[in-house]
Amino acid sequence: MNIRRSIILRVRIAFLIIGIFAIAALVRIFMLQTVDDRKWARLAEEIDLQFRKVPATRGNIYSDNGSLLATSLPSYRIAFDPTMASDEIYKKGIDSLTYKLSWHFNDRSRAHYKRSINDARLAGKQYIILNRKLVKYQEKKEMAKWPIFREGRLKGGIIFEKLDRRSRPFSYLGYRTVGFVNDNNDGAGLEYSFNRYLSGKDGKALYQKIAGGNWRPLHDGSEVRPVEGYDIHTTINVNLQDVTESALLKALKDHEADYGCAVVMEVATGDIKAISNLTKNEKYHDYREVFNYAVQGLSEPGSTFKLASMIALLEDSNLKLTDSIETGDGAYKFYNETMRDHKPGGYGTISVRQAFEYSSNIAISKMIYSQFGSDPQLYIDYMNSFGLSQPLGFQMVGEGIPKIKNPSDKSWSGITLPWMSIGYEVEITPLQVLAFYNAIANDGRMIRPIIVKSITQADNEIKYYESQVIKRKICSAKTLKEVRSLLEGVVENGTARNIKNSYYKIAGKTGTAQKIVNGRHIKKYNTSFVGYFPANDPQYSCIIIIDKPKGFRQYGSNVAAPVFKEIADKIYARDLKMHAPYIARQNVKEGIFPVIKAGNREDLQKICDEFLIPNQALTDEEWVKAQRKDNAVLWTTDEIAPEVIPDVLGMTLRDAIFLLENHGLQVAHKGSGRITAQSILPGQKILKGSRITLTLG
Repeated sequence: MNIRRSIILRVRIAFLIIGIFAIAALVRIFMLQTVDDRKWARLAEEIDLQFRKVPATRGNIYSDNGSLLATSLPSYRIAFDPTMASDEIYKKGIDSLTYKLSWHFNDRSRAHYKRSINDARLAGKQYIILNRKLVKYQEKKEMAKWPIFREGRLKGGIIFEKLDRRSRPFSYLGYRTVGFVNDNNDGAGLEYSFNRYLSGKDGKALYQKIAGGNWRPLHDGSEVRPVEGYDIHTTINVNLQDVTESALLKALKDHEADYGCAVVMEVATGDIKAISNLTKNEKYHDYREVFNYAVQGLSEPGSTFKLASMIALLEDSNLKLTDSIETGDGAYKFYNETMRDHKPGGYGTISVRQAFEYSSNIAISKMIYSQFGSDPQLYIDYMNSFGLSQPLGFQMVGEGIPKIKNPSDKSWSGITLPWMSIGYEVEITPLQVLAFYNAIANDGRMIRPIIVKSITQADNEIKYYESQVIKRKICSAKTLKEVRSLLEGVVENGTARNIKNSYYKIAGKTGTAQKIVNGRHIKKYNTSFVGYFPANDPQYSCIIIIDKPKGFRQYGSNVAAPVFKEIADKIYARDLKMHAPYIARQNVKEGIFPVIKAGNREDLQKICDEFLIPNQALTDEEWVKAQRKDNAVLWTTDEIAPEVIPDVLGMTLRDAIFLLENHGLQVAHKGSGRITAQSILPGQKILKGSRITLTLG
């Protein structure tokens, strides 16, 4: 009996507990549906509906002539709301639409597209992505004419989602200079340095989350339109960039070098016209732009730094370029370290000019140590005054910060000054070396290099960048004149005489710096050449760096200098402003004057005297041309350049043959009388052994 009551009690208690839970559940449901309804509805909206970013169209990057270096091209994702079309429109167009989709994307069958769309329509799905492949603007225009799609978004359900993609019309040309920006807003080059201008202002729009984690836009009128980014206009010249990259790449391959960089700059403006940085890719056996060595790469400059040492010497002493310096047998000891010259056996006693032109380490170091050894800070002060100890403030992010020691540094030792004087124990960027040499070409005025000229929005100029002067005069006029002659001498008589040419003069300096491994210099080199051209009227400056060349040629003179010359030759050929103008010869008026208009002065004077024609020689030169003054003939100098085709029009055949054959030409002729035409025009470069035909009449 007691057991029966106990069981009934337990059952009643259980039913009571269940009843309480049931009532509590009903109360909770009631609360959720009434009291907390707004709260959970709001939360649902936050989960399924969001205002999401609508990226702005990025601005363009232009070259100096308006060619596009980088631009944003619109691409479109094709999405579809299959529930929007009426049954009539849908049934009439679905077969044709799926056929066109299959034909265009060529990845799935017509039946597959039809089944997917039909299933989505039956399930009431309001957003499906038809294909993950993006289409271009012209493709989008054609698709908008397809069945069902042609009814538009509201009646046909087509959704073209715009996605901008960065495009480079010149592919990898100047790749690292143009640069990039990734999704984390990290990057490099102009894209990253001017990102705040290029990026524009993002908009926002309401999106709904749908199955599969996709978001579809809801065009409810609350959208905030994005503001397009500004355009930037650079100083880069596409043709010179191509010339520079091609010459650098060829040299890197020929010498199997690790990396190289080249920069071409306008002397007067500081405009960077070309900048190339190429690194060896061992995996793919080619060269790619992965690091901006020109702007960011710090390295020991080697002998190109000797220019700064020479200027300091000339400014701080009464040193003359004709003074002599003893270099011995090519080895000289500073404290416990031996410095060597490249020439086996040394240069012996040489002049200061020769010391620079031959790039004697011993000569330069001995002179610097003699002048500044008791006060090395004075030497450092000169380096500071040349602007070599501070970054240039270049427009691109990441510029390397120069490392020039001071006597107060712990690493300073007795050999620091002599080694620093020839470009060791100091680190600067190639761009900084170029800016320094450019100052020599620019009459001592150092200009901050510039790569972006302006920022615009449509036709409105938002910002304009002018060339800024860093140093108005880096040295005296006397020193400037002397070092310019030294730089010309390097090419005419010194280490870079292999790039001497007869068309125009180059001024510059070779550099060969030994690499450091585990604190010691090894026989692997960083080679360079930096200078400007034409030397008599500098228009462009340029620096070439080639690191760790392989083979028997490992010096700046035979690795980097030829690249400089190849670039300079091609620029010279393109830029007619650098060519000496050809002055057309004036015809002597007919009348009492002889038909002969040019030739040997003595012969012409005899002819005039024989016919009683007043004449006067204004020159003692052998070859002359005729000019008329009143009733007299004046004989003036007929300049016969040794390396170009002379003008023999109006001469006798005898005189013409004499001149042309002395220039190494083979002469043929036809007709009789005086020379009236020549097959090779005057002023052209002579190719020894060429055949020239003269027409007489």
